[in-house]
Amino acid sequence: MQLYLNTYGVYLHIKDALFEVRLPQPGGGYDIKHFAAHKVTSIILTTSAALSTDAIRLALMNNVDIIFADSSGFPLGRIWHSKLGSTTAIRKAQLEASLGPVGVGRVVDWLVAKLEQQAGFLKDLKKHRNTLHPLLDERIAQIANLGESIRLLRDAPKVDQIADTLRGLEGTAGRLYFDALSAAMPPAYRFQGRSFRPAADPFNAFLNYGYGILYARVEKALMLAGLDPYVGFLHRDDYNQKSMVFDFIEPYRGYADRVVFRLFSGKLINQSHTRVLANGLALDTPGKQLLIEKFNHYLEVETIRYQGRNQTRANAMQQDAHRFANELIGK
Repeated sequence: MQLYLNTYGVYLHIKDALFEVRLPQPGGGYDIKHFAAHKVTSIILTTSAALSTDAIRLALMNNVDIIFADSSGFPLGRIWHSKLGSTTAIRKAQLEASLGPVGVGRVVDWLVAKLEQQAGFLKDLKKHRNTLHPLLDERIAQIANLGESIRLLRDAPKVDQIADTLRGLEGTAGRLYFDALSAAMPPAYRFQGRSFRPAADPFNAFLNYGYGILYARVEKALMLAGLDPYVGFLHRDDYNQKSMVFDFIEPYRGYADRVVFRLFSGKLINQSHTRVLANGLALDTPGKQLLIEKFNHYLEVETIRYQGRNQTRANAMQQDAHRFANELIGK
């Protein structure tokens, strides 16, 4: 499980070798819960939460990463054990791949998979939206054509030579995709394209927070596989930018898209879930709690058929990271 500490005044410490969470109550006193360390995979702290050094020590001893996130869910930093967990040959091979055709092939595969996920979601939306068939069919065909254009770039010697073209094709597909998602939403929730932090509408506020949850999970999957989150293939190597996280996440963004869309199409969202900022919207505590619960269930409880057996999406994503690392070193 993951522990999200996102309530003002919540405190995490240790009691009897267990994580103890003390949540202040409006009338005074605390609601106290205990969690065995071996059942916790991550601890995420956001607003005005505190933890003890003993809690940090217990987390490190049990390979539990502690993530510090901003109010939109985007990870700012983490406490993680100092061991790489794998051979440094993986990171050397990753750097070498970023400079040649291996990196090109990987980027093409990830972006094509992302566009296939987008087209697949739009196909699913057709099942109960007969009046939208013409629009959805058009968008599906357009996204498929853009995916073919990306495939044709596979023979480039370096990612740098095709990076702008790839971003342009991916961006065009994204605009078509989100335009179709908006049209499929209940009228009260429709939106005008993607907007980032802060979001311009409730749908984007939920989606931004969902992507933040996913960023943290992808970073951990890469680290467990022995990969360097900072050495990317497509995204620029700006100062302190985890470029590989932004590369590797692309085929999995659809996970967040589907969960958030379910919340809105099911009319589970109300005004208490967001709060107004000076120049946009952000999730409030009830919205965060709703999304975290639904997204974690989608990732860790629901199963899919993958590699010949039923498993969770979280496990499948971790397997993909290990497979990527092994292929880099010829295994």
